[in-house]
Amino acid sequence: MPQEMPRSTSAAGSIDHTNIAVIINAADPLSVTVGEYYAHARRIPPVNVIRVTFPGGAPAMSLDQFRRVKADVDAATPSRVQAYALTWAAPYRVGCMSITSAFAFGYDPSYCASGCTPTKLSAYFNSASPASELRMRPAMMLAGRSFPEIKALIDRGVQSDGTFPRGTAYLLLTADKARDSRVPVYPTVKSVTAGLVNIEILRQDRLTHREDVMSYFTGSASVAGPDTLRFLPGAVADHLTSFGGMLTDSNQMSALRWLEAGATGSYGTVVEPCNFPQKFADPAIVIGRYVTGATLIEAYWKSVAWPGQGVFVGEPLAAPFMPRR
Repeated sequence: MPQEMPRSTSAAGSIDHTNIAVIINAADPLSVTVGEYYAHARRIPPVNVIRVTFPGGAPAMSLDQFRRVKADVDAATPSRVQAYALTWAAPYRVGCMSITSAFAFGYDPSYCASGCTPTKLSAYFNSASPASELRMRPAMMLAGRSFPEIKALIDRGVQSDGTFPRGTAYLLLTADKARDSRVPVYPTVKSVTAGLVNIEILRQDRLTHREDVMSYFTGSASVAGPDTLRFLPGAVADHLTSFGGMLTDSNQMSALRWLEAGATGSYGTVVEPCNFPQKFADPAIVIGRYVTGATLIEAYWKSVAWPGQGVFVGEPLAAPFMPRR
């Protein structure tokens, strides 16, 4: 896909603490604690904190249950809200969709696929329009195994704001050819981010003992060595594989491992996507939009053309390259 240098999204219409809603599962004590801490840390208006109740912990939410919960959320959501922060790790899926895409678009099977087929294109993909004009609300999961882990994630996001870190984006070409389907866009990353961020394209299976990781994109069922890295506050990292978005029960590496290692945002698919690069983040877009002022949720969401099967996790309002307000 041809890429253009994205315009800054830090102008009016961007997602910030006034127009994101925090969704809390009142039946889940960890969700309550996380949601309340996040609302305080990000100064989110109380009217934007929405409590619903459903049985938590299972990987998938039934379609009937989701429709009930979504109707409750819709009824309580102020009109100015443009995005959602979901404060749990499970459920991460609704039917054939990720829960973040189901909250964003509503449940719509056209965003799903059975087997190796394309899905509906996201109108938000690489768009200059705010989500409110597209009649959708991107969602991201504030997820982890414990409150200390999620608190650390939130604190990294807040700490990152306006720091303009001088880090490096690492793009790996591995021996796993099936999962290297994003490699053809790697040269584009250099062209659209020239002078804005350091880029290293490396032909190796793992990255270890680096102190300046701002982005890390690779393709592998399981990635060795993330705990040896120093991720800068606001860093993003993900690995193209089939089940990285199965956050709590994957037989591959969960996207949560990146957050545990110190990243602030990640992404993975919740059902078999095949290796379509369109079902994963385009590094040129996510890095390009991030370094020109977008929040994490905007940059990540706008980088995935077919996001229906993928779940976004992290601190949505992290904005390392947006001037402090």
